[in-house]
Amino acid sequence: MGKQLTLAYLIEGLSGWHPQNMGMPVRPVIDSRAAGPGTVFFAFKGETVDGHDYVSDAFARGAAAAVIEHDVAAQANILTIGQSAPDETLKTPLLIRVPNTLEALQTAARFWRQQVSTRIIGITGSVGKTTTKEVVTKVLASHYNVLRSTGSYNNEIGLPLTLLHLSDEHERVVLEMGMYVRGDIRFLAEIARPHVGIVTNVEPVHLERAGSIENIALGKRELVESLPPAPNGVAILNYDDRRVRAMAEHTQARVFYYGLAPQADLWADDVETQGLEGIRLQLHYGQEHVYVKVPLLGQHSAHTVLRAAAAGLVEGLDWQEIVEGLRAPGAQLRLVAVQGPDGALILDDTYNSSPASALAALNLLKSIDGRKIVILGDMLELGDYEEAGHLKVGCRAANIAAELITLGERAHYIAQGAELCGLPRSRVHETPDCESAIAVLREILQPQDVILVKGSRAMKMEQIVAAIRKEVP
Repeated sequence: MGKQLTLAYLIEGLSGWHPQNMGMPVRPVIDSRAAGPGTVFFAFKGETVDGHDYVSDAFARGAAAAVIEHDVAAQANILTIGQSAPDETLKTPLLIRVPNTLEALQTAARFWRQQVSTRIIGITGSVGKTTTKEVVTKVLASHYNVLRSTGSYNNEIGLPLTLLHLSDEHERVVLEMGMYVRGDIRFLAEIARPHVGIVTNVEPVHLERAGSIENIALGKRELVESLPPAPNGVAILNYDDRRVRAMAEHTQARVFYYGLAPQADLWADDVETQGLEGIRLQLHYGQEHVYVKVPLLGQHSAHTVLRAAAAGLVEGLDWQEIVEGLRAPGAQLRLVAVQGPDGALILDDTYNSSPASALAALNLLKSIDGRKIVILGDMLELGDYEEAGHLKVGCRAANIAAELITLGERAHYIAQGAELCGLPRSRVHETPDCESAIAVLREILQPQDVILVKGSRAMKMEQIVAAIRKEVP
């Protein structure tokens, strides 16, 4: 076995003392239901639920230790960080008391990261981070043992949790890094210390919190600013996005551009979308030209392919390994195609929405044969771009949809944009909630229709998909 996190290392990271009798391997959990032998439960105090109330449950499930910041009912040995003297007689289950549980998690992750020299790839950007993370992982996994952040573990809790699963058997780590405001990514990078930074794009996502698109660009730029100098550090930048391209001036790392322009180090042309069959494209790298067909949906996925291939090239893979990883199934996370009633096809893209991702979904819809129904909900946190962003999406929908259903107050601008761009008013249906949208859909749905359902998470539009799928015999 390689070097892995033990309870002794966790205690050392928090206190500076390495107890010799705590050498059992551990992994962190933040939900007591996930506790079991070999786990450490970090008790977080949330707005509605306090994890401290579940420490006894974690111990009952076999947890070796719990990290707490205030008294709990559970009976166990107690180690108070900063106060308790080193004591080799400590036993599990162990309560580790700290001033702040979140800061303890981050401190432990920062310490453990420094114990393991594994090369780390960080990914940020407004749109496409998670899918890029999955495809990069599949490419690198064709050659290396890869640890990746799961789900959307891309914040001040998720990233440290991922790092605490690291062992020196892992040869590469792929981490997603999200931001709401400037400073977020710098903080995450300070914990993770990535060698490679991939930036997808800069779009008006979370604009309400970030304040401006310039602030978003500055926030994303923190990743490339945090990279080590060349040749060890590499910034993989989207040449087609001028804000991302400009980040090259703010890093000491080697810059590797990808894009659809021949000026990029790795570029693509002959991009052909084949509907639900994926996309075909030709990749160019120096004098090398490679045709690939990959199971990713939509024209916009060409950039995902380029990012993953760039990561493979930077990390020393050959083209056979890169293509093998790109062809691996299961990387398409967000938009999924499911069967509806009477031969209808539902494109379920209800995970989240922004103008950029909505336009990408509409472009995919256009490439699929059949009469098209588009159901679009509010896109949140767009700040000053709210009206313009919704209008732009509505105009694009008008060129594709036979019928448009909008959901929510902000989506009124989608309806307005569709009408301005030529969709007859009789085919635009504004609804206030999911139930109303479902009722309209049932009235207008015809056999073999193709239905796109997309909106921000808060709109809970998965209810629409679930209701229509129930009608499949």
